[in-house]
Amino acid sequence: MKRFVFLFLLSIHFAVFSQESFDEGVAVASMTMSSNNAEVQGQLAMMGDMSTTTYFKGDKTRSESNNLMAGETITIIDAKAKKMLLLMNNMGGKMYSKKDIAPTQEDLDKMTVEKGTETKTVLGYECQQYFVTIEEGGMKMTSEYFVTDKIQAVSEQFSGYGSKLEGFPLYMVMKMNQPEAEITLTYEIKELRKEEVSDDKFDMTIPEGYTELQVPNPQN
Repeated sequence: MKRFVFLFLLSIHFAVFSQESFDEGVAVASMTMSSNNAEVQGQLAMMGDMSTTTYFKGDKTRSESNNLMAGETITIIDAKAKKMLLLMNNMGGKMYSKKDIAPTQEDLDKMTVEKGTETKTVLGYECQQYFVTIEEGGMKMTSEYFVTDKIQAVSEQFSGYGSKLEGFPLYMVMKMNQPEAEITLTYEIKELRKEEVSDDKFDMTIPEGYTELQVPNPQN
């Protein structure tokens, strides 16, 4: 009986703690991709599941992922300055891209956000369902998010949404419909830790040895 009471009280402690609101810490997520196209699915299967570690502090965030096929990717966002730095280190070499992330009115007009009727509990946090649809260049992307307002952090996924969608997503399913294939990406936070994060994590200085990523102009 005493053991039962102890375990019951312990479960209440963790339930209360898991609902704690904080704005500095670390989130670890898993990401899987699949496709209804057999050839594309084969390529995605070679990549395997990916893990992303996100460090957040106030209005800044840094996400790190490393995969045998995709290589290393680091994304640093300063929401106050509206800047994003992308660092990639893969078979193509070391490349970077630094850009503004403030969405234009044209970007926002291509997007619709709808609040869903469901909730989902992830790591003890009750998350609200939202649907986002973006149509551009003949491609339609639909996303389902489960969002908490307890984690006061910048979300890489929401960086281009302006004020249309706020909060921190703990679970996400994104579908990209293209003529040749549909690709589904599932993203879920597996671990949350409240801890101090060094400001060095958010330094946007371009590391030595990186060259700027050249994005082809679609009009050429």
